[in-house]
Amino acid sequence: MAHGSFVWYELSTTNLDGAVDFYSRIVGWQPKDAAMPGMDYRLFQMGEVPIAGVMHHPDALLEAGVPPVWFGYVGVKDVDAAAKKAEALGGSIEQPPTDIPGIGRFAVIKDPHGAIISLFYSDSPPPESPFGQAPGRIGWNELYAGDLDGAWAFYSALFGWTKGEAMDMGDMGIYQLFEHEGNAIGGMMKKPDGVPQPAWLYYFNVPNLTAAMKALEAAGGKILSGPMEVPGGDHIAQASDPQGGAFALVGKLG
Repeated sequence: MAHGSFVWYELSTTNLDGAVDFYSRIVGWQPKDAAMPGMDYRLFQMGEVPIAGVMHHPDALLEAGVPPVWFGYVGVKDVDAAAKKAEALGGSIEQPPTDIPGIGRFAVIKDPHGAIISLFYSDSPPPESPFGQAPGRIGWNELYAGDLDGAWAFYSALFGWTKGEAMDMGDMGIYQLFEHEGNAIGGMMKKPDGVPQPAWLYYFNVPNLTAAMKALEAAGGKILSGPMEVPGGDHIAQASDPQGGAFALVGKLG
């Protein structure tokens, strides 16, 4: 597992069955029970490749009024050391390093401006990456940063990401692509005024964006923006699921 690569994605939701049905219809994922002792945890798969997990919203998040949310997990060589480094860089530890028996070790951190991301180390060789350009994979990782320069300093030091192209988006500022081992895996920008707080947004590949948007609205989701063309000829749409979890879709218009 390469340090600094996105290795897992996870939805924490208030309606597990509803979320499983929704994303299966929109993205084409096949659900599977993870058979975790004492916990109802489901998997989203494309064929035999696990893409993401789904779990019930923890009581602490419910009590705090936190809406359903997608988490990204970044692989690290040492979860404990990476969590300590995140603190030294101005971040905070939200979930201390914890073992998942037979799977690995993880921690949840906040960057200096409040965006949440998870750290992960696998006990066994990782399966095929959920990140990629094929339908059903997670195709892009995007940060709406509290401060772009500060966020870049934090994540590049923590994960070893390097700068890719920087695109001037006019009044919206600079959109900075970031790379892992020479491959572009995401972008970051200062959060727009309409975004309530710094956060990560994850893009799911679909073969036909027009059809996926229609299915999304029919299933009770909302289109928040788009479709909008992006470099390379694809289009994107940002959306929320019926429980309020934010995500985005990327694909060709039908």
